[in-house]
Amino acid sequence: MEISAKMVKELREKTGAGMMDCKKALQESEGNIDRAVDILREQGLSKVAKKADRIAAEGIVESYIHGGRIGVLVEVNSETDFVAKNDDFRTFVRDIAMQIAAANPKYVTREEVPAEEVEHEKKVLTEQALNEGKPEKIVEKMVIGRLEKFYQEIVLLDQAFIKDGDKKISDLVNELTARIGEKISIRRFVRFEVGEGLEKREEDFAAEVAKQMQ
Repeated sequence: MEISAKMVKELREKTGAGMMDCKKALQESEGNIDRAVDILREQGLSKVAKKADRIAAEGIVESYIHGGRIGVLVEVNSETDFVAKNDDFRTFVRDIAMQIAAANPKYVTREEVPAEEVEHEKKVLTEQALNEGKPEKIVEKMVIGRLEKFYQEIVLLDQAFIKDGDKKISDLVNELTARIGEKISIRRFVRFEVGEGLEKREEDFAAEVAKQMQ
């Protein structure tokens, strides 16, 4: 497979590794970017990987309010206070707050998803596939694929970036880490939405319907 300059550039932005190392990793992975990232990490060539075990205890808490109805607080950490004041870092944190407001994730990482929630989803997806008449031998593969979509909906790092659907939030983290030379970590967030969890009064619902019919 021919490895394009664009692919090399993308891998370099994700990992901070050298151009030739990126090209070799892409050749070895036959153009698979995710596999190439793993190859560089395994070889200790990814600057992002080298920073993964470092402590990020500085950073900022960003707030974002959308239309007075959705509010978000998110904490994003860096290794130094200097980077926390960097414009790129602050723009990134702002984007993450907007992502949370728009995409409504429940967790930051897959590891945070309770095992019982994953098992419940697996059972639902398995029954769903069986009810569709799929052969049992391919049901397991289907469930694995659909479980990926489940994670992409509820896990922030697995979500597609609202400003660029070709990138995941984890890609943005890796790119920023490689660019500024420090470990970046999205630690936690809370999201509030007006009326969330409350049942609307019957007259409120009727008023909404009437308004839509006008």
